[in-house]
Amino acid sequence: MRIAYLGVIISHHLIDNQKPVDRTVLVEAPLKNFDERVVDKHLEEITSLINTAGGEVVDVIRQWIDAPHPRFYIGRGKMDELRNRVRAENANLIIFDEELTPAQGKAIEDHIGVRVMDRSELILDIFATRAQTREAKMQVELAQLQYLLPRLKRMWTHLSRIRGGVGLRGPGETQLESDRRLIGRRINDLRKKLKKVASARETQRRSRGGSFRVALVGYTNVGKSSLLSVLSGSDLLVEDRLFATLDSTTRSVSLGDGLEALVTDTVGFIRKIPHHLVASFRSTLEEAREADLLLHVIDASHSDWEEHKEVVEKVLDDLELTDRPKLLVFNKIDRLTHSEENDLERRINVMYSTPPVFLSAINPDTMGELRLALKNLIRSGLQCLFVRIPVQDGATLALIYREGEILEKNQEGTILELKVMATPMLTGKLFQIEGIEIIPEHDIGTGVIAC
Repeated sequence: MRIAYLGVIISHHLIDNQKPVDRTVLVEAPLKNFDERVVDKHLEEITSLINTAGGEVVDVIRQWIDAPHPRFYIGRGKMDELRNRVRAENANLIIFDEELTPAQGKAIEDHIGVRVMDRSELILDIFATRAQTREAKMQVELAQLQYLLPRLKRMWTHLSRIRGGVGLRGPGETQLESDRRLIGRRINDLRKKLKKVASARETQRRSRGGSFRVALVGYTNVGKSSLLSVLSGSDLLVEDRLFATLDSTTRSVSLGDGLEALVTDTVGFIRKIPHHLVASFRSTLEEAREADLLLHVIDASHSDWEEHKEVVEKVLDDLELTDRPKLLVFNKIDRLTHSEENDLERRINVMYSTPPVFLSAINPDTMGELRLALKNLIRSGLQCLFVRIPVQDGATLALIYREGEILEKNQEGTILELKVMATPMLTGKLFQIEGIEIIPEHDIGTGVIAC
């Protein structure tokens, strides 16, 4: 087991400085009511994650269970089989495609004598290698510390020589004290720093005025960064690998007819994403919370796109973002045959009242439908409002200036009368403010507001 602290992972094993190729035995323990086809797909994904982290799967053990064993997660007989397979393959790492309790991880490690990781640790380790900016590194370190803190009870508290490897990395690889009190201080320090970053991000967000804001969300590696790069005509890091993007990136996208949108790329999701990781990246995902529209990007060529869609929707629900307007975008249609594409479109158009968009991010010629959809959504979503606010209500006036467009402004005594072009997001916020009067354009007796 390891301790992440001050950007460092400490192992209680004495190890050298050479980067290893971790020979890994993968353990799956699905519940007996799971579909075997789904479990096989999950095996492909966890194997891809291990390869991404620099490990090599040399053997796989699967046990169907009614419920996790309280000590080993899998049964005692299967534990003996696991130990024999580890020795036969000369493996130095065991990874469970489940989340182990601290006691389970320690018991398995003691029983077999090699490092043990679970799915959450693996994902955290991958994020550690992907983090590039200061904010991303702090977010990953915070998630690592929060995850590993309860696992300190039975771990040594001295310094060790370390080397890189799956689960043994963090932002920076130096020695540190694995002291609970110091780690607690570090967690608090990271929270404060990330709060300041979030505040700066909010200031930046406010400076964007009343622009229509779009957030790209989706499963990892569905092509969100590629899509933003093509839409904006900018050079972004585009890689065909898991979690290539950790930091939110915002670009202005011209839609034609004088309309534009601010589009933000966000971190990709994955099934069983660690809770602490979602919590740490909450500030980054605030871009999605403040968006007027979520573009849910789906890999149309992936056989499990429906499960991936459900995973993303579950994370959005956890982040309380289910009320955001959404548009489904099916990417990578270039990987489908003409017949497969037609079948998918017919099926999808029956399932959803709002027609999804089908495109290929590597083909700019397919972007027209998405630009048109965004233009129509912007036009349909804007609303003219007649707003009366007290002169002294500077906060509401600042909100309107920041997120809308004031077309007319008059003062009658202590009341400001404003004609406002507002997005659905701004309209919703205004209706929640006490002490102001809001009249939609169709309710104004003098006629329709000319916007």
